[in-house]
Amino acid sequence: MSRPTAILVAMAVLAADPGAHAAAGPQIPGIPKSKQLTDLMKRADQLRDLVITEEEEIKLGAGVSERVRERYGVVQDAAVHRYVTLVGALIVKKSTRPNLPFRFIVLDTDGVNAFAAPGGYIHITRGALGLMATEAELAGVLAHEISHVTEKHTISAIQKNKMIQIGAEESITKNPELWGKLVDVTSDLVMAGFGRGEEMESDRDGLAMAEAAGYSPAGLGEFLKRLSERNQNTSGKQGLFASHPEMKERLATLDKEIRARKYSSAVVLGDRYRANISYTAKPVTEIATIEAGSAGLAGSTKKPAEAEKPAEEPKKKGFGLSSLIKPAGTEKKSAEVTGSAASRGVDTERNAKGGPVKTMVAVKVSPAELDAFRKEGNLKS
Repeated sequence: MSRPTAILVAMAVLAADPGAHAAAGPQIPGIPKSKQLTDLMKRADQLRDLVITEEEEIKLGAGVSERVRERYGVVQDAAVHRYVTLVGALIVKKSTRPNLPFRFIVLDTDGVNAFAAPGGYIHITRGALGLMATEAELAGVLAHEISHVTEKHTISAIQKNKMIQIGAEESITKNPELWGKLVDVTSDLVMAGFGRGEEMESDRDGLAMAEAAGYSPAGLGEFLKRLSERNQNTSGKQGLFASHPEMKERLATLDKEIRARKYSSAVVLGDRYRANISYTAKPVTEIATIEAGSAGLAGSTKKPAEAEKPAEEPKKKGFGLSSLIKPAGTEKKSAEVTGSAASRGVDTERNAKGGPVKTMVAVKVSPAELDAFRKEGNLKS
């Protein structure tokens, strides 16, 4: 029994039959019954749900991003990072949190994936960039991930499921053990993906942001169609959006939203994309994967077809994601997490081997540079 549960149970016993306790005398000799009850109630009141300030959210995202970079490595190409940052910055300006210091990080792996950490840390893989054909597709994917941050989907999941509770007078950042647990839990959630409600919400928000920036909102759907074709011969869902709604339904919903909202932006920018991104996506069967059960710090050069057993999702320590798997049947916001290795099958994209360099590439884009980039692409201000 956890401490909070024990406190509440004790309170219930004391309050249920005060007469019985009067006959039995004080539970702790020398301390009045009323004092015991008051102390128990005070201790229960001191436990509160996790509240995270924006400053703490940014610090948390930095910790999670470090875990993601350690797992996959970082492409050490400043020009690629600058281009992705410029596209992302245009989308951020149309978001509900335009002043949050977003950072865009290109992960050095052939797996097709993207991860949004709290505080504005957006990660996209080299493999995902290689599968894209236009800047509108990149904008659509980044907009979806930005929405996960602006709507605080990861933090909401932690709060809703009461994964961490702290004392009323306690600081989450000044308790190293508690902070470490929070980074662990958040990293698990970011790597696992979100529930149906969050994904549908981010789809809708992403379309709106892409449209507002001037990009064709159909970009996200175009990328997802290509991703679906890439994975049609694989067993189980793979990589980016592995835990999302079924693809046919999702694509139909995207098209319906575009028509219903009468979105009309049409900028695609395929030539500019190809001028800045030269990666080519590998077939799923040619992706090198990590050894089953490893922490992802050392990779296997074996391909799935060559290994005796398919690579499995690395086992997580402590917090278990299985307790949060509650598939939702509606589009309402759920703050639930879905996506265990068992439920989505072997995921070669997620288990893809990462690069050796973990250092984040620093990119600074001035307002003038961003405006020039926007004008060059005939995008909206």
